[in-house]
Amino acid sequence: MFSKAVLRLDIPVTIGKIAETLRAQVMGVLHKRGVVVGLSGGIDSSVVAALAVRALGKERVLGLFMPEKDSSDESLRLGQLVASGLGINTVIENIGPALAALGCYERQNEALRRLVPDFATDCKFKLGLPSIMEGPANSASARLNVTQLTVQKPNGETQTQRMPLDVYLQIVAATNYKQRVRKMTEYYHGDRLNYAVTGTPNRLEYDQGFFVKQGDGAADVKPIAHLYKTQVYALAEQLGIPAEIRSRPPTTDTFSMPQTQEEFYFSLPYDRMDICLYAFNHGVGAGEVASALELTEEQIQRVFRDIAQKRKTTAYLHAKPLLIEAVDEV
Repeated sequence: MFSKAVLRLDIPVTIGKIAETLRAQVMGVLHKRGVVVGLSGGIDSSVVAALAVRALGKERVLGLFMPEKDSSDESLRLGQLVASGLGINTVIENIGPALAALGCYERQNEALRRLVPDFATDCKFKLGLPSIMEGPANSASARLNVTQLTVQKPNGETQTQRMPLDVYLQIVAATNYKQRVRKMTEYYHGDRLNYAVTGTPNRLEYDQGFFVKQGDGAADVKPIAHLYKTQVYALAEQLGIPAEIRSRPPTTDTFSMPQTQEEFYFSLPYDRMDICLYAFNHGVGAGEVASALELTEEQIQRVFRDIAQKRKTTAYLHAKPLLIEAVDEV
């Protein structure tokens, strides 16, 4: 009988194996002295930092905080809580001025005003997808995979509407400056210290393209890309990550309104998405998954279609640059 138990791990063995491999990769393959970890206050970066300490020792791990004007104050506080518990050195780099100089915020606002003409700098916004659970459970067309814009005005009034493609593309393009400036800053410190730069995606994010090319998708090593997010949470408890972080819903911390990853990108909460992705990867039928998750078979089929579509449309994020002719020597 298919069940959620398929994601259970031998946690101590898994931690030991990752630490051993990470140490060999950083010191033996990459020939680096340590690692840089961008700490967001979330579960993934916290676990990567803890694994790096296990692998290399706290003196060879640099935690980097990179807030900007839309960042939650909680992100910095929780990231500092993790760093303090691990005993690692940290640096705070406020990337807000760099983003403003690049036009990140103004480019966002210009696109937003095409849809919401009275959008002002004191307004807040977020992007999101309708839940896979919306609409009749037996309807194959119940959910349209179309991104919606939610705007919150200073008086608390909110409005949500579907986005034209040009508005969506410009907002995403401008917002991607954030991930790319952060990664650029990580590589500055990596170059300065002769450290490797870590990536923090889990398997769900890595598989489904929930990252920015040459942004948070760029790294020298990605220690948890093979782990489902449920498994990352299991490691976190063993690694001593504070309960406050382990109980916090995964967020994007990207737009000015608070937003979960489920709202922005995934069709279900991460624990259910993990099971669906595992089942999809291993050829488990929708009926068996539906029984395990107490959903309908049609709902699981919707999720399977969404997994396949995201994998297809984000394949370019994993691709190497295309060459006109092969360069055999490298």
